[in-house]
Amino acid sequence: MSRTRTALLAAMALVAGAAGSAMAVVPSDVGTAAVPCTVDYKVQNQWDTGFTAAVTVTNLGSAKSSWSLGWTFAGDQKITSGWNAQLSQSGADATAKNESYNGTLSTGGSISFGFNATYSGTNALPETFTLNGVTCNVDDGGGEPTDPPTDPPTEPGDRVDNPYSGAKVYVNPEWSANAAAEPGGDRIADQPTGVWLDRIAAINGANGKMGLRAHLDAALEQKGSDEMVVQLVIYNLPGRDCAALASNGELKADEIDKYKTDYIDPIAAILADPKYAGLRIVTTVEIDSLPNLVTNTGSRETATPQCDTMLANGNYIKGVGYALNKLGDVPNVYNYVDAGHHGWIGWDSNFAPSAEMFKKAATAEGATVDDVHGFIANTANYSALKEENFKITDTVGGKSVRESKWVDWNLYTDELSFSQALREELVSIGFNSGIGMLIDTSRNGWGGADRPTGPGATTDVDTYVDGGRYDRRLNPGNWCNQSGAGLGERPQASPEPGIDAYVWMKPPGESDGASKEIDNEEGKGFDRMCDPTYEGNARNGYNMSGALGDAPISGHWFSAQFQELMKNAYPAL
Repeated sequence: MSRTRTALLAAMALVAGAAGSAMAVVPSDVGTAAVPCTVDYKVQNQWDTGFTAAVTVTNLGSAKSSWSLGWTFAGDQKITSGWNAQLSQSGADATAKNESYNGTLSTGGSISFGFNATYSGTNALPETFTLNGVTCNVDDGGGEPTDPPTDPPTEPGDRVDNPYSGAKVYVNPEWSANAAAEPGGDRIADQPTGVWLDRIAAINGANGKMGLRAHLDAALEQKGSDEMVVQLVIYNLPGRDCAALASNGELKADEIDKYKTDYIDPIAAILADPKYAGLRIVTTVEIDSLPNLVTNTGSRETATPQCDTMLANGNYIKGVGYALNKLGDVPNVYNYVDAGHHGWIGWDSNFAPSAEMFKKAATAEGATVDDVHGFIANTANYSALKEENFKITDTVGGKSVRESKWVDWNLYTDELSFSQALREELVSIGFNSGIGMLIDTSRNGWGGADRPTGPGATTDVDTYVDGGRYDRRLNPGNWCNQSGAGLGERPQASPEPGIDAYVWMKPPGESDGASKEIDNEEGKGFDRMCDPTYEGNARNGYNMSGALGDAPISGHWFSAQFQELMKNAYPAL
């Protein structure tokens, strides 16, 4: 049920001839037979102290390159958030102006936007509207509206605590088809995975692949009468992945405006479509960006000129903040910021500074901590969920486990302990106490014949750790198509305190990067860390890369990796 008011800007004679309609004062440049615009204002949901409104403007006059809709509230309504328009309010007067991506309003064209607002007493409908300064008279459209529902919708500040709780999670039909086509792949083809929006073209669909709307429409079909989570990866910052090459993106380091107008704004507009209001949309915001500004800049041995540039120009901070702000305005979006993994920011020198960097981004470009529902760890990485054969407090021969070559003075041994500790740190510096963590378990199972069944020998601390650790990488810094890796815990909600869900945000079987240079139109370079013959760098302790050979460019299907992940799955398939 909804309350509706339709506003018509008509010629004086046309309005005068309509029974029950008020006389209109029409500007002299409007022809007497013209109807330059209609405005459809609907109160979609209403509760004791607030409401959600949807507005559609149809232009029947000359084409416009920008638009501004004004109206005056009849009571004490106050807009609290909105989408698909720049909304402002002064007293009772409200204005909605076009965003950068929807300013064109052709003759016969329409634009829709929406907002949430508070009120007290009676939520009376606005009496008048103006489009670019031209007044629209009001026709109530047939009597008093029916009473609106009394239950509030899901809106910013009123979202469910854990979007995964009691909900199904969207199964990407494209990934599912690739998995099912593999021998034995039907065992996991029905698992939910993330949808990666890793370039502007992915929004509408590139190279025959589904676009964002197609995925959301498919999610509505899978939803039925249940709650449904859709997992999106927001991944296209300017100068993306400054410490790597395989995952570089299409936008140059200084193209922050293009990131906003051509990437984030169109995504936000689609997500704000009322058609998708019944979905719980989880966004994973910008993989591997913010930790790079801590660990790979300045005088550190791991620093790169590219990361120094991104720290200096602030475009990672601006981009993440802008994304959180715009996406956070959509009532059914749940933003989770990427937080690296324990083998990257688990050290004393990285842990607290990374949390502070997250806070800086979460309060940039109009964003606030309220735009952050949580954080995600281990996205597209391989760090073990739980190391059960040794603890960070263990000692061998008088030496702490932290002194082992593998742990290398890290504060944490696995992703679960790291994620729970990071959550506490983030709350302590001002993030909301209700934030939850996600852990990507798509490739961190480390099962198979090489999985240790107990602690290593206590000959020395290195033998003890190496003999018992599940993670079989040569170094925690190895990240590309790792040999011996396996599927991890299956996606599930609320598996541990502080953890909203285990997820497969990285779709198993999609390559991390090419093992040799391959020309492509996706802006993805060749990173030696994906070359199995590479002998390493400072970021992986100058170890061999541990990567599988014959890999395609990142995001493309890699059958050999998929088979290895199934073979080494833990829990086993």
